[in-house]
Amino acid sequence: MSNMRAAVFVEPGRIELQHRPIPQIGPTDALLRVTTTTICGTDVHILKGEYPVKPGLIVGHEPVGIIEKLGSAVTGYEVGQRVIAGAITPCGQCHPCLDGHSSQCGGQAMGGWQLGNSIDGCQAEYVRIPNAQANLTPIPDGLDDEQVLMCPDIMSTGFGGAESGHIRIGDTVVVFAQGPIGLCATAGAKLMGATRIIVVDGVPERLDVARRLGADITINFRDEDPLLRIQEITGGAGVDVAIEALGTQQTFESCLRALKPGGTLSSLGVYSGKLSMPLDAIAAGLGDHKIITTLCPGGKERMRRLMAVVASGRVDLTPMVTHRFALDDIVEAYELFSHQRDGVLKVAITP
Repeated sequence: MSNMRAAVFVEPGRIELQHRPIPQIGPTDALLRVTTTTICGTDVHILKGEYPVKPGLIVGHEPVGIIEKLGSAVTGYEVGQRVIAGAITPCGQCHPCLDGHSSQCGGQAMGGWQLGNSIDGCQAEYVRIPNAQANLTPIPDGLDDEQVLMCPDIMSTGFGGAESGHIRIGDTVVVFAQGPIGLCATAGAKLMGATRIIVVDGVPERLDVARRLGADITINFRDEDPLLRIQEITGGAGVDVAIEALGTQQTFESCLRALKPGGTLSSLGVYSGKLSMPLDAIAAGLGDHKIITTLCPGGKERMRRLMAVVASGRVDLTPMVTHRFALDDIVEAYELFSHQRDGVLKVAITP
């Protein structure tokens, strides 16, 4: 067999299933037979033309699969082994990688994000994993595909937002938006030691999941003003860390206004257009606030650590998989996910 089925970006507003050649691999690559993948909010940005990629690109960056072939220079792995690869696939050797910023591999902003961005992605039957030695992570025995499906991107991203925010034991944290990334940020804040976690969303079902993942206080912005409620909860002091997990001007600004002087805004959102910063929200620049952005960490050690958390039972993200589709039905899956119908959180796609 020389061809495979793959979800291909054709033009803004159009992703379609096509037959494409199975990828060829080089000495440092691996070929994965994809067993499960999913659709990310960033894929929806691509579909809508809000994030530009080249027409003809296979989309997707969250692969769970089985090694089909190994490049001649790749050691320590076996054909037939179950593995994941992160959404970020760094080389592990360039200056940004060695300096602790592998997401910015090659010295380019977001340079580590290759799958479904600068090279063909994994919403397909097969995917080429570049720099396989740095990016393949064996799946621990006893874990199924859906248990590790969140590790390549949203778990790494959400946890990364909590880590970048330098949450300390005893902190009060607010997470604005409880989509998949925000829910993972909530779980990450709990693991980091926050003892009062406030979450804001407008979907009751998502607030219910947030409570299961560690939220102490839930605020439905359709029922009350989140900022007034946060001021009430904190006695007017504000929160230690605010995590922005949606990517809008309103949620970014709300995070700033929720912070205490000296607090940290940890931004996970993908923003479109211009983002402004009201001077009063940062005390005219004199409030000792910190703003940090995060692109999910990748690489095999990051994936190993995340799967260790899953295997330990400290976090169970499988309830986030609300819908399942065959690869043949991926256009229907995009329609559901992009319009956020039927209570969808994440979809599992099985080629």
